[in-house]
Amino acid sequence: MDKQKAEAVLEAVLFTMGESVEISRLADVIEEGVKETKSILKGMQERYRQEGRGIELVQFEDSVQLCTKADMYEYLIKIAKTPRKMTLTDTVLETLSIIAYKQPITRVEVERIRGVSCDHAINRLLEYDLITELGRLDAPGRPLLFGTTEQFLRCFGVGSLEELPELTPVQVEEFKQQAEAEVQLQLDV
Repeated sequence: MDKQKAEAVLEAVLFTMGESVEISRLADVIEEGVKETKSILKGMQERYRQEGRGIELVQFEDSVQLCTKADMYEYLIKIAKTPRKMTLTDTVLETLSIIAYKQPITRVEVERIRGVSCDHAINRLLEYDLITELGRLDAPGRPLLFGTTEQFLRCFGVGSLEELPELTPVQVEEFKQQAEAEVQLQLDV
């Protein structure tokens, strides 16, 4: 393996592992001796330093780790403390509304109301911790039941589900028309 390829392999392994890795194990991966591997790592370490990169190779007794440079921590804290932005599309919001008002509810029941598949929307709502699995319905196939979470209440500024506004028949009809339009769009594609 040429030196450039060996460096790329070492960098990929160290990045993926996220912890120190024994130099002897790295040598086995790139099919080189320990001495040659140490030389390659030393070159990488020096290049990271010269190029002013945000990472560095830190060597311990018989292992090495790819780390963030200490002077980069202030920038990491800025991003780590920034909450992830939640993007709720109309489809996701509609699915959330159905779950909020009809819970506990199965995926199939949500799809029956919406008239379209809601796998993506439910997965996104689970990811955002706005809904959770409440258990399983005692029916064939034992489908999962979904309901809203405390995070849902916090995000929408309500103390309990009883504080949710009541849906008017006009709003229900609008939801139905939107779902039908979405079905038509999917059929047209």
